Amino acid sequence: MNESNGHFRPDKWRIYFIYLIAAVLFAVAGGRLFYLSVVKKDFLQNQGEIRAVRTVSIPATRGMILDRNGEPLAVSTPTWTIIANPRKLWELEQDPNAKTTPQTEMDRLAKVTGLGRSWLQEKFEVNRNKAFMYLRRQIPPQDADEIMAANVVGVSKRKEYKRFYPSGEVTSHVVGFTNIDDAGQEGLELAYQSSLQGTPGKRSYLKDLKGNEILRIGQDVSEHPGENIELSIDLRLQYLAYRELKAAVTQNRAASASAVILDVKTGEILAMVNQPSYNPNDRSNIEYDQLRNRAVIDLFEPGSTMKPFTISAALRSGQYTTESIIDTHPGYLRFGRQTIRDLGNYGKIDLETVLVKSSNVATSKITLSLPQDTVWNLDYELGIGSPVGIGFPGESTGVLPSRPKWHPAEIATLSYGYGLSVSALQLAQAYMVLANDGYKVPVTLLKQELPLDGRQVLPPRVAKSVVKMLESVVERGSGKRARIPGYRVAGKTGTVHRVGSKGYEYDQYNAIFAGIAPASDPRLAMVVIVNDPKGRKYYGGEVAAPVFSRVMEGALTTLNITPDLPEGLREVRLEPKVPYRLAQGG
Repeated sequence: MNESNGHFRPDKWRIYFIYLIAAVLFAVAGGRLFYLSVVKKDFLQNQGEIRAVRTVSIPATRGMILDRNGEPLAVSTPTWTIIANPRKLWELEQDPNAKTTPQTEMDRLAKVTGLGRSWLQEKFEVNRNKAFMYLRRQIPPQDADEIMAANVVGVSKRKEYKRFYPSGEVTSHVVGFTNIDDAGQEGLELAYQSSLQGTPGKRSYLKDLKGNEILRIGQDVSEHPGENIELSIDLRLQYLAYRELKAAVTQNRAASASAVILDVKTGEILAMVNQPSYNPNDRSNIEYDQLRNRAVIDLFEPGSTMKPFTISAALRSGQYTTESIIDTHPGYLRFGRQTIRDLGNYGKIDLETVLVKSSNVATSKITLSLPQDTVWNLDYELGIGSPVGIGFPGESTGVLPSRPKWHPAEIATLSYGYGLSVSALQLAQAYMVLANDGYKVPVTLLKQELPLDGRQVLPPRVAKSVVKMLESVVERGSGKRARIPGYRVAGKTGTVHRVGSKGYEYDQYNAIFAGIAPASDPRLAMVVIVNDPKGRKYYGGEVAAPVFSRVMEGALTTLNITPDLPEGLREVRLEPKVPYRLAQGG
């Protein structure tokens, strides 16, 4: 067949068939190229960068935690972490030109790092196919330099920051601590994690098949350090309170203790200490029980330290005045099988004497004579049963029971501080209101240039009258050991049975003192609680009041607060205290 007689030659068909195949292949190749270069461009580019581009994080310095005077309580110091590339080390086995072996390198590494040879062998075996593992973290620069000088294959260093706490156990319960990755675990380190942590930077570079850097690419992203946090804590007062509280716990063989000092005008926490404590710089032997900020978390029944607020509620109601007389005869009250007693039969006494004598009978009668929720309402307004709101992790709300109908005995016991629970900080807040002429400002752990807005809880005349009565408690009542030479002091003692698994433990007590100074123009409020003192003394006036006196005297002097009793006590003579049963008063 040929073209002259109208037929195609067979070789012509072959040529067209080849053209068709070529066109199809070209179309497929073009389509594939379009798919890869347009549709899958981002994915492929990312995959290429994963294999050739490495981005490393540049650590950011964590913000400092400072006291109100700029003293550092938590700082970050630069350290180095030693890391290894196990895959790179084991590749020596496959390299005929290698001048060393993995075993030789591990021997050298063990020598310079101090790590066990068998541990290193196991570690490298487990991570054989990985390009990263930690060897030693957060070591001093000089140690890192010695290790790097050995030039062990696959070993390098990375800059990190380690948290250091200059004041150690003195501020540990407030500041808390971070873990090895610089994340807050306790205290304010945890509460302000987002502000303190900072933003890491980034650096990108091209790497070769062995992971070595060959070319920087792009622009480095700078790290941004975390914010500094300035606390209301005054480290001078913190040290003073810590020292005296620790001594009191040792002297009285107590289980634990807490103390809080507040600036009554601003609501700032100037000191907050606890025993037992711990050293955040060495947490190798810490027990969980040591970590609690007891002043904020632990609850206790406040006992007689609540009696000033019962008197405040009575005065605010208008049914009582400072001259009102209460008949406490015959020295006890009975509610069915329950009996409320005083130390003795005080007969007819005024409200000031009610506090001086710490009369349970009088406060019970006063409360029962008022509308049912009168005392409860004031306790609630003072913050009892509600979180103080300082943002501290684990802060307790306290317990202020509420009932549609109260049994008379329940109302009576509430009047002298039983049947409710508070933290040391909540009790200090309540006394701060008394000291601030009845005006309640928010309590804070952060330094304040100006007081935050608050509200009037008690009429100023009521608050001033009760503070004056509390002066008498210190001058001629159970609070004599709280006296401070040169200053007028107002306060109240409390001695409360501890609550056990089966109810009140009648051989275990909490010793409490809550006070205000200077009484003529209050600046500071302080609460001291010593839990379960096992010595011969266990009353609030014997155990807690002396701690208050020593710490408050130092605080007033440190803050240059003018004495309001310049001709005052140069020598405090204390009368022997007659032991009395807890149920008979504070």
